[in-house]
Amino acid sequence: MPIYEYQCKSCCHCFEYLVLSPADPPPECPQCACKDVIKQMSAAAVRPLGIPTGSGGFKEPACKPSG
Repeated sequence: MPIYEYQCKSCCHCFEYLVLSPADPPPECPQCACKDVIKQMSAAAVRPLGIPTGSGGFKEPACKPSG
């Protein structure tokens, strides 16, 4: 179930919304209840290269990418 970012055309409020089904209608703005919203482009989640350790740090990967 993806979380999408939306922006209200009326008040310009940006908010996130959990989409349960692709067939669901777009959400309404939680600030002004307007139903005219635009789906925004989101930044992708990025994980640092390496394997997380128990201490919160990262170990070097076994195979380093070339280049």
